[in-house]
Amino acid sequence: MFSSLLQSPLFGITLTLVTYELATCVYRRWTLALLNPVIVTAACIITLLCQLDIPYAQYAAGGDLLLFLLGPAVVALGLPLYQRRAEIISRLLPTLVSVSTGAVASIVSATAILLLFGSDLSLILSMAPKSVTTPIAIGISEKIGGIVPLTAAIVVITGCFGGMVGPSFCRLLGIRDPFALGLAMGTAAHGLGTGRMLEIDRFGGAMAGLAIGLNGVITAAIMPIFVALLP
Repeated sequence: MFSSLLQSPLFGITLTLVTYELATCVYRRWTLALLNPVIVTAACIITLLCQLDIPYAQYAAGGDLLLFLLGPAVVALGLPLYQRRAEIISRLLPTLVSVSTGAVASIVSATAILLLFGSDLSLILSMAPKSVTTPIAIGISEKIGGIVPLTAAIVVITGCFGGMVGPSFCRLLGIRDPFALGLAMGTAAHGLGTGRMLEIDRFGGAMAGLAIGLNGVITAAIMPIFVALLP
């Protein structure tokens, strides 16, 4: 019976939802960036699968169904954008310039070190879309010849790290304006960074949500040029 349960998609779905709910309770209790529910959930599930010797494929039968919901979740970020549309429109030019610069910087910073050390091309292409939200990053990776599972993992790690240290790092640099903070978090740390920003400031969260979409479009547009320039 236990074996049949592991084979069912319900296993991955139930494990993920229960673990995330418990992680959320812990985060609400202590409110530490390191205890971000996504980070804690991923760590707990990985540990459980390894300790019980459960193949990832069995978990993914249900876990991948939740991955599909990332798309609608990103679309839902349009609500705070609509609510603050007047302010966003008034700052459209600096928004486009900032996100475009961030998109280019993200690609270059992610791949320059790998190029310097002569890494494999597939690894470089997998790393390039690291700051784009997962559904878009997976699509880009597929098109340019990257390793899709590796891209997905790198994107999640990037988001977790950005969500943890992004606000503190920006404040250390003297960046406190919610507009600038939101653009930085959304561009560099996609959905997880946006979720963190929504906890800090509603307008900043709206800008982060806008930055996610713009960064995805801009990265997808410039990625063919980047690939063509690779040696």
